[in-house]
Amino acid sequence: MSGTRAARQEIVRVCQRLYDRGLIAGGEGNVSVRIGTDRLLVTPAGMSKVDVRPDDLVEIGLDGRRIRGAHRASTEIAVHLRIYQRRPDVGAVVHAHPPTATGFAVAGEGFVACVLPEVIFTVGSIPLVPYATPGTPELADRFEPFLDTNNAFLMANHGATTVGATLTIAHQRMESVEQTARILLTARLLGRVNTLSSDDVRALTEARARAGVGGAYSGCHLPDEGRRVNVESR
Repeated sequence: MSGTRAARQEIVRVCQRLYDRGLIAGGEGNVSVRIGTDRLLVTPAGMSKVDVRPDDLVEIGLDGRRIRGAHRASTEIAVHLRIYQRRPDVGAVVHAHPPTATGFAVAGEGFVACVLPEVIFTVGSIPLVPYATPGTPELADRFEPFLDTNNAFLMANHGATTVGATLTIAHQRMESVEQTARILLTARLLGRVNTLSSDDVRALTEARARAGVGGAYSGCHLPDEGRRVNVESR
């Protein structure tokens, strides 16, 4: 029970931070944490995340069945469940609407080029998941081709989702998604985006593997050479 209480408090803290950083507004976004082999804690539907308290969180099974809690689980729970079912290494999922990154998603762009060393090291490629109506099983289906090899996803005309072994990692990756978007937008406004060389990228991915940064990893694309650099780091 003490572990569950700590997870509840951590979800509330992350919800507050997402709001403070401007990554969600109103009732946007949702956060979940795996608390057992077959159970999750997830934020409730329809509630502004800045107002969520530990007792508001909903405990559900991996089959989506509510186990404990007075509220309904987030309407995006199908995406969370699909990720947990497919990725046993994932311990937390964060969905938000980071404004600059979501702008790229509305424009139909993911972040797959080899540009920022920190993103290559900690996140990897950030693909664009095709659009489907939010809150439907079809949206979870759209994630399928990307789940095995990615830890962050832009969602066309919608927002972003990040995963991690812990909630801290999943949340940090969400902040990295928005930071990446801001930097790329600034570079484009300045008129030029320089990509890293294949040697630079290989050095980063090898360092990632040595550091034991686990979980799925998809290498980034090098448009100048027309290929992908990827060092397996599971």
